[in-house]
Amino acid sequence: MHITQFEPIAALATAPGIGAIAVIRVSGEGAIELVNRMFRGKDLTKQASHTAHFGTLRQRSDASADGTIIDEVLVTVFRTPTSFTKEDVVEISCHGSDYIIRQILARLTREGARLAKPGEFTQRAFLNGQFDLVQAEAVADLIAADSEASHRSALTQLRGGFSKKLKELRQQLIDFVALVELELDFGEEDVEFAKRDQLRELMMNIRRVLHPLIESFAVGNAVKNGVPTVIVGKPNAGKSTLLNALLNEEKAIVSEIPGTTRDVIEDELFIDGIRFRLIDTAGLRHTTDTIEAIGVERTHQQMEKASLVIYLFDGLTTTPDELKQMIAELQKAGKPYLLVGNKTDLILDIFRQPLDDIAGKTKIIWISAKDQRIDDLKAALSLRVRTDSAVQTDGALITNARHLEHLTGTDDALARAIGGLDAGVTADWLAMDLRVALRHLGELTGEVTTDDLLESIFSRFCIGK
Repeated sequence: MHITQFEPIAALATAPGIGAIAVIRVSGEGAIELVNRMFRGKDLTKQASHTAHFGTLRQRSDASADGTIIDEVLVTVFRTPTSFTKEDVVEISCHGSDYIIRQILARLTREGARLAKPGEFTQRAFLNGQFDLVQAEAVADLIAADSEASHRSALTQLRGGFSKKLKELRQQLIDFVALVELELDFGEEDVEFAKRDQLRELMMNIRRVLHPLIESFAVGNAVKNGVPTVIVGKPNAGKSTLLNALLNEEKAIVSEIPGTTRDVIEDELFIDGIRFRLIDTAGLRHTTDTIEAIGVERTHQQMEKASLVIYLFDGLTTTPDELKQMIAELQKAGKPYLLVGNKTDLILDIFRQPLDDIAGKTKIIWISAKDQRIDDLKAALSLRVRTDSAVQTDGALITNARHLEHLTGTDDALARAIGGLDAGVTADWLAMDLRVALRHLGELTGEVTTDDLLESIFSRFCIGK
C-alpha cells in the first residue's frame, strides 16, 4: 500500500500537568530532520528506526545557542513505514514541566510543524492502512477503559475483533454484486452469472455473523460504561445496608424506620474487573407521603433504565405468595434480575425451603447484608454479566452506537435481498439492496468514508493520540 507522509504535526502525547516525564510526539514528512535541527547529540537523520538517543534540545540551531538549553531529553526515532502512523515519527521524552513542554512545542512550530488536532495521529495511521476504522475507534476506547472488562473489549477490537471477518465477507459479497451487475449488461439475453443459491447462502452466512454482534450491544454498552444495577425491594428489606456492605462504607443512611431512603443513591463497584453502577432506591410500597411517593416513582424510573435488577426481600417476613407475586412482576417488567433473600443469619433452612421452592429455577441468593455475608451475591453479579457477554461473537462485543447502526443497516438490507430472491425480483432490484449492504459494511470498517465521518470520529480523541 502507498504510504502518504503528510505535513509534520506535533503534540503532547502524555497527560497534561506536572509530572516526572512528558512525551511529545512529532509525525510527518521531514519529522526526523525537523527535530534534528533542535537536537544536540547524535545525528538523528543517520540513526536506525526504533532507536533512542540522549541529548539536549536548544532554543536555536545556530552556533551561538550553546547556552540556551531547553532540556535534556531522550529522543526515539521511528522510520516509515514501521511507526504507529506509518510516517516518520520522533518521540521526545522530556521532564514534565509545563514550561519545558511549551518551549519545546513552540520550537517545533518555529521549525515547521503545526500543532496536531485531536486524534490526528490515529487518523493518519488509519489513512495509511495501519488498521481499519473499527480498530482506530478501539484506540480511544482502550485509552478510556477504566475496568478489566472494558479494557478487554477494546483490546479485542483493536486486534481486529469482528471487523476482519466482516471485511472478508464483504469482499465475497462484492464479487457476487459484480456478477449481478454484469447481468444487467446482458439484460435482454436472460443470463445468470451469479448463482442464486450461492448468493443466498453467503447472505445467510453474513447474517449469522451479524445477529450475535447486534444482540451483544446491550451488554457491550453496559460493560463500556458500567452496568447500571438497581437495588429494589420493599421498605426495610435491607437495601441501604446491602449497598453499604457492597461498597464497604457507610454510603446510605440505615434505619428501622420504613421509608428512610427517599431519593436515589449511586456509587460504583468493581467485581472481577467489571464496573457496576449501583443504585439504591426508595422502598416499593403504596404511600400517602408526598416526598416518599416521589421516591417510589423514581425507583420505577431507575428500574426502566437499569441493565440488571437486584430484587432484595426480607427472608423473615416474606411469604411464599408475596414472593410469587414479586417474581411475576419482575418477569412482566422484562428486566434481567437477581432474586436476593436477606437476613439468612436469622432463618432456619426449614423456613427458607418454601421460598426456594417458589423461586424454582430462578434460585434465591441468600445473604446477610448486616454481617456482610454477600460473597455469593458478588459471584452471581459477575457470572450474570459474563454469561450475557458470552454471546457467540468470538469474544467481541459491540460497544459503539455507530457500529450498531451499520450492522443493523446491513442486516436489514440483506433481509430485503433474501426476500427479493424468494419473490423472484429482477437483478436490478436485487443489486440495489446488495449495494446498500455493501455501503453499510464499508462505512463500518472504513473502506467507504467521508471527510465528515472521519472528522466526527477522530475529533472525539484526545490530542496527541
